[in-house]
Amino acid sequence: MLGVRKAVFPVAGIDTHFLPATKASPKEMLPVIDKPLIQYAVEEAIAAGITELIFVTGRGKRVIEDHFDKSYEVEHRLKARGKQNLVELVQDIKPANVECVYVRQAEPLGLGHAILCAEKLIGDEPFAIVLADDLLDGAPPVLAQMVHIFSHYDSSVLAVEEFDSWESTTHGVIDGRHWDERVISVSRIIEKPSPELAPSSFGVAGRYVLMPSIFEHLRSVKPDLNGEIQLTPAIHSMREGEQVLAYEFVGKRYDCGTKLGYVQATVDFALRHAELQETFDAWLRERVGALQLGAWATGSMLNQPAPGVQELAH
Repeated sequence: MLGVRKAVFPVAGIDTHFLPATKASPKEMLPVIDKPLIQYAVEEAIAAGITELIFVTGRGKRVIEDHFDKSYEVEHRLKARGKQNLVELVQDIKPANVECVYVRQAEPLGLGHAILCAEKLIGDEPFAIVLADDLLDGAPPVLAQMVHIFSHYDSSVLAVEEFDSWESTTHGVIDGRHWDERVISVSRIIEKPSPELAPSSFGVAGRYVLMPSIFEHLRSVKPDLNGEIQLTPAIHSMREGEQVLAYEFVGKRYDCGTKLGYVQATVDFALRHAELQETFDAWLRERVGALQLGAWATGSMLNQPAPGVQELAH
């Protein structure tokens, strides 16, 4: 079996959670500090050894292609101003040995349909799927962890995280038994069940390494009530004929498809950003202290002593 050298990035979907910001710009281009979400996803894939990036795009997503293309105008202006460090920054967005390929999903017919659009480009190889609005922060990078698990067991691997019961409606939820440390043999997977029907507390976290046999199952899946072909039932069908594993990745997931998750990612990444770390940390401590003082002054913390300067600093 070949190694994992191709990754599919389904970026054709239309976002409504961040309107009007995403009216003319894809959600995948929303920046966390100074890099768009899609670049974090691409960097994770490259760190896992991926050398062919397949973007399944749609109408209005041309800016993603432009982002990973060479920009002669920008580089020329930066060179003219003597900003060589910024020239190198924009040139390093994509290494020269990594290829970008783009295919259109003509209609928004679901995640499974988007993956099918890449079938001819994948061929008979295992491949990764990366959902850019799930920003996964791990060391080593999460997809690299998964490729290691895949190469060891020669089986499809789903990234999973443990969630609170009320969050089941936002995940594909797996059932199975622990087979090895952090590795679960999947017996079934259910798309966004209600809390009372969730078979476990482990949900899929936007990263997959799949055998090419998934395409056969995607072609057999019946569209859902919205007329869309979903990936989850295809994986469930796939599991009936071959082993599928779930992996409790080491790291943290930020659901940047929601406003809260996006803000949480921005704050955490700012706190360790080379340019912002010290000044942002100081501002945040000052802001938290002011909020605590305000709460105390308005009576919501009247049963507690007023915080002193040292308390606010810690």
